[in-house]
Amino acid sequence: MSEPKTIVVGVDGSPGSRKALRWAAAEAAVHGTDLIVVNVWEHTLLPPAGNVSVSERYVPDPSQRTADDLLQVITEELGRQPAVLVKPQVKQGRAAKVLIDESANAQLLVVGERGHGGFAGLVLGSVSQHVAAYAKCPVTVVR
Repeated sequence: MSEPKTIVVGVDGSPGSRKALRWAAAEAAVHGTDLIVVNVWEHTLLPPAGNVSVSERYVPDPSQRTADDLLQVITEELGRQPAVLVKPQVKQGRAAKVLIDESANAQLLVVGERGHGGFAGLVLGSVSQHVAAYAKCPVTVVR
């Protein structure tokens, strides 16, 4: 029995990741593969409890907001009925590590040249550099 063919694309909502999503979807359509769209959120620490700027109200689970945001980006870029099977996934952790882990079960990993973080003058962002160096499958960095 052969493994299902998949293309994994990292999406953080940035213009570069949206371009990578469109490219990955087109590639998946050409090759008849599923498209796994991964968004990674990193847990950040809140300020100390005594800080007056900290709200005492309920803070929603960031993964839910991210899941809603990811579905919105997918719909905006690929439409309501994409030409390929799209499997959105939201994971917690460091983006490069999560994408490298996901690459173990993929035929191709796609990322944009830069996401939301980093410095505008860099040709490649740190995530795209790390996945290009350590992924367990071929990587395409979309510019």
